[in-house]
Amino acid sequence: MPDVRTSTPAPARPSTDLTADPAASGAAAPPTAAELLDFARRTAADTELVASLPLDPEGRTWLRLDGPGGSEAWLIGWPPGTGTGWHDHGGSHGAFVTAAGELDEQSLAARLPTEGWKTLELADGVDRERRLPAGRGRAFGPHHVHEVLNASATEHAVSVHAYYPPLPLMRRYSRTGQTLRLEQAERPEEWM
Repeated sequence: MPDVRTSTPAPARPSTDLTADPAASGAAAPPTAAELLDFARRTAADTELVASLPLDPEGRTWLRLDGPGGSEAWLIGWPPGTGTGWHDHGGSHGAFVTAAGELDEQSLAARLPTEGWKTLELADGVDRERRLPAGRGRAFGPHHVHEVLNASATEHAVSVHAYYPPLPLMRRYSRTGQTLRLEQAERPEEWM
């Protein structure tokens, strides 16, 4: 999450067993993608928390949250016209939900190799598009490659994201037509 401001972790308000530490609650299994999606939906519905995020017209802003079962979670503000660029989540599964405004997601319905390549030619038919207005979101597996955009020219968007395990890295890609190129791998210390 480069070029944005961060703040210290803040607890998400929904208080259920999903927000507790798994060791303290006796839960043995890490959170599933479906549980992360449920957490993101409940957190996105917390209007007071969503309204507490400072919004900046110049760049994305974020607030780190306490996610369920040791997951990494974020409340993210998206100025008009901003996006993430193509990326993956370093093998983590996750979920995100739009809390305010609307986001668009472009994703690939293909499992990419994680090592040993710099450029791939994508097959026809692998592109997927989703429009996610407030209250809508999605869960995804550990091999998900996508970009998220606030296509609005005038309105901010806000979303909640959760990942498990906490992001070990994010691989960034560029795309020209059907050609996907690995550009860099970012470690958490580069965006926290």
